[in-house]
Amino acid sequence: MDFGLSGKSALVMGASKGLGFAIARELVAEGAKVAICARDATRLDDAAERLGAVALPADLRQPAAGRQVVEQAAAKLGKVDILVVNTGGPPTMPFENIGSDDWRNAFEGLFVSATDAIAAAMPGMRERQWGRILLVTSIAAKEPINNFTISNALRAGLHGLTKTLSREFAASGITVNALMPGYTMTERLAEAKLDLEKVSKMIPMGRIGRPEEFAALVTFLASDRASYITGQAVACDGGALWSI
Repeated sequence: MDFGLSGKSALVMGASKGLGFAIARELVAEGAKVAICARDATRLDDAAERLGAVALPADLRQPAAGRQVVEQAAAKLGKVDILVVNTGGPPTMPFENIGSDDWRNAFEGLFVSATDAIAAAMPGMRERQWGRILLVTSIAAKEPINNFTISNALRAGLHGLTKTLSREFAASGITVNALMPGYTMTERLAEAKLDLEKVSKMIPMGRIGRPEEFAALVTFLASDRASYITGQAVACDGGALWSI
């Protein structure tokens, strides 16, 4: 199946490892020109070399970083047709252990960086009458997970943003969707220190997901084939979500 991504340009945020790296790899394989960003410049350069992508070091927690990295990607690639908003997960802890700075840092890095990046990418997409905005969230946005308090709160807000923007941008040929990874074998999952055997038993498919499985979903929704799908929150979770 030809996804029609040859000649398209994409920016994948948070792509030096994990889900972001897998997404960037799939987009490159489909013929897209790809730029990636992350905080760790050394790891980012290594990832970009392996992918054949453009490396753009960026700390998305800093003011205006989301806008700046989109502008840099557009300058390097000529345009940004596909924007994949993917940020590192905030610390996992119960509410009583979360301080005001934890909330502020997470809001800047997870939410404000997303709105800044979208605001920077949207005018060019409107001019070309084509665009794909994909926000990587979590199943925690739909069914909160214990100790993922910050993520539970802020990622649900990104779903409200997704639905709102999908209606505002639809007439311009721009789709906006949220993608919810379930338990997927990444460093983030390892850092959460969960009992993976126990978690696997909770998933109807009986196993943890692979990054490339999630990346395939993102790549499809970035394609011409998905031109009539917008405003959706789509899970790739092995059936873990119980909600309708």
